[in-house]
Amino acid sequence: MTDFKLRVYDNTIDMLSNVDNPTPLVRLNRCLPFKHTQVYAKLEWYNPFGAVKDRVAANLIGDAERRGDKLENLVEPTSGNTGMGLAMISNARGYNFTATLSKAIPLEKRSALRLFGTNLIELNDDLCPMPGQPEGAMAKAAELGKQPGWKSLNQYANPANPEAHYLTTGPEIWRQTGGKVTHFVAGLGTCGTITGTGRYLKEQNPAVAVFGAHPTDGHDIPGVRSRKALALTSFFLPEEYNGVFEITDAEAYGMCKCLILQDSIAAGPTSGMALAAVLKAVPDEPGNVCVVIFPDNAFKYMTSFRKHLPELFGPPEPAAQTAGPFAEQLTAAAKFAENGPDVIGALEALQRVRQGATLVDVRNPNEVAQKGVAGALNVPLGDLTKGPALALPEDLDAPIVTFCAKGKRSVYGMLLLKAQGYRNVKSVYGGMDGWVEAGLPTTAGA
Repeated sequence: MTDFKLRVYDNTIDMLSNVDNPTPLVRLNRCLPFKHTQVYAKLEWYNPFGAVKDRVAANLIGDAERRGDKLENLVEPTSGNTGMGLAMISNARGYNFTATLSKAIPLEKRSALRLFGTNLIELNDDLCPMPGQPEGAMAKAAELGKQPGWKSLNQYANPANPEAHYLTTGPEIWRQTGGKVTHFVAGLGTCGTITGTGRYLKEQNPAVAVFGAHPTDGHDIPGVRSRKALALTSFFLPEEYNGVFEITDAEAYGMCKCLILQDSIAAGPTSGMALAAVLKAVPDEPGNVCVVIFPDNAFKYMTSFRKHLPELFGPPEPAAQTAGPFAEQLTAAAKFAENGPDVIGALEALQRVRQGATLVDVRNPNEVAQKGVAGALNVPLGDLTKGPALALPEDLDAPIVTFCAKGKRSVYGMLLLKAQGYRNVKSVYGGMDGWVEAGLPTTAGA
């Protein structure tokens, strides 16, 4: 028989979190400068399928089952974690599961979904699916859900999402802290976590302060939404919170680095984002007990960490050799540029191109013929050394993104374009290798 105290379970589904079987609270001791405030991380990857969204997946399916809905074929728009929970619970129930999602989702997550038996429909959408996009993940799921024998559970508008946290996450935190919690912080995606948990905690004690963390526009943190996107999110109810804070990519990934290296907690990017908000929201005062949701761990985000924390992944490849009396100085300049703010990841590059930036492939034509990116302008590096190419934008403020095989030649291309007067030029980190690793589309003979 299932025994929560002994951690013996009749089946995997019994491992889902509840007040008698909570996910752990771990006090953070080194990453924060507080002398008085106690901060606890709620490690949600201890859910059976690895994320806070397991709670939502279980309640979405349970609610539909209680209503008597036919669940032979489930479909859900997702940025990854809800899809994984739905996939595994569907396996246990004997349902078929299809996920609609963005091609920009990290390769690790899309691979895991396939491993879990999910039928993937990959679309051009934001990292966190957005409403109102006629060809996006939410619209496609709604379309499929109308077919006979199909059901769209829709975590983005289904009250069973925040209810999952009202029924489980909130009561767990209240019991684990002995009712002493004074502050609660969570990242903002669908906003089910902050809304459901916050409601429960405030019902127990209206003085509990509830804060949300969201990324900047154009961010690279999967699963969460910027303030602009939150305006279109059904469960984003800022009137119920005590405040929301914007966190940059650098702040979020920097906090992850601290958590991993100092507190030995393998936290994912959304965890770092939420913890960064604690520094802005919570004062250091005696009696403060803050609980922060850590949605999932680091292992599904190696592509993202490689981009934002390259210093943890070993030395970069040797810089391209440059002949001439100033070769050493030019090589040093390129090396500095490789680690500078003008080198961006593949996901950010794709977003810039979608917003109108010109993607310039500086490889040789024979390389492009083997594998390229649709719509890219091929201007070999040797041609750029001769001066402005005719096909480049005339506007020197026009956004340009340079691209090559491994991210070395594109840095030289970026520097050459800047030397020619272009003021808004970025280079893609990792080049084609980084593009493929991020799971972005390529074409032969582009």
